Amino acid sequence: MAAKGSTPATELEAGEHTVRISNPDRVYFPERGETKLDLANYYLSVSDGIVQALRDRPCMLHRFPTGVTGEKVHQKRVPRGAPNWLETVNIHFPRWNRTADELCVTEIGAVIWAVQMSTVEFHPWNSRRFDVERPDEWRIDLDPMPEADFDRVRHTARVTHELLDELGITGYPKTSGGSGLHVYVRIEPEWGFQDVRRAALAFAREVERRAPDDVTTTWWRKDRDPRMVFVDYNQNTRDHTIAAAYSVRGNPSGTVSTPFGWDELDDIEPQECTIATVPGRYAERGDPAAGIDDEAFRIDTLLEWAERDEHAGAEEPPEPTD
Repeated sequence: MAAKGSTPATELEAGEHTVRISNPDRVYFPERGETKLDLANYYLSVSDGIVQALRDRPCMLHRFPTGVTGEKVHQKRVPRGAPNWLETVNIHFPRWNRTADELCVTEIGAVIWAVQMSTVEFHPWNSRRFDVERPDEWRIDLDPMPEADFDRVRHTARVTHELLDELGITGYPKTSGGSGLHVYVRIEPEWGFQDVRRAALAFAREVERRAPDDVTTTWWRKDRDPRMVFVDYNQNTRDHTIAAAYSVRGNPSGTVSTPFGWDELDDIEPQECTIATVPGRYAERGDPAAGIDDEAFRIDTLLEWAERDEHAGAEEPPEPTD
């Protein structure tokens, strides 16, 4: 029997599993009134895309038990009583000398189970469970400061794309679900987090050299020009995570971190990519990031740039803790 004031649970078919959704009519996104059930159905509509983005990656869950205007819970550990078909990996956190069994999505059923657990956002590592200490994904985060308009972000993305092309590297852009953009690159899993971060910093500095009026790599936020775009290399640090492709964000309008083609850069409007619009876009256009796993690239040249910058006396930012 449903509790007083709640709505009866419903069941959804999610791949090979049936997942029970409690409180399906609870409003999660007040701007248009989408519910917990709407959220689950959204993830079903982009199932291949979200599973590809999360596949085999340790994943932090951002949970909103009463909707996105309520308390936010960051959850690393899969709770006791979770289905035995969920895949996990045991992660060690040296700072606290503790471990946690983190969710590793391998199928859409795991995503819908997480929604039942009130998860809105999925924040995966840039490595996979088979070797969590060697990333296979380099993340370029174009993060605008408070006074930077989106045209600056677009320009920074163009410079990023041009530089990747010169390197012979394919990058896959997506909206962040906020005011910025992300570009993801598959890399050979041969380097640890520290080297991938060094490579990302060297790349960011080259973008800064080419667009000095728009881009900063200044470490301390208080020292950054508020009109600039920060190319955030720190997203490649161990246990630093950002929202996955197709992850909904925890805001009243339910924006989505949405992959797009480079030919859409001039027209993409992040605030228009929501759980109400992305399913139709996905059905019509497919997934622009579908080929991301087809080729992995090397970062040797970027590490050479890093060594060059270090020898030239470039200030080294402190290493963030995990």
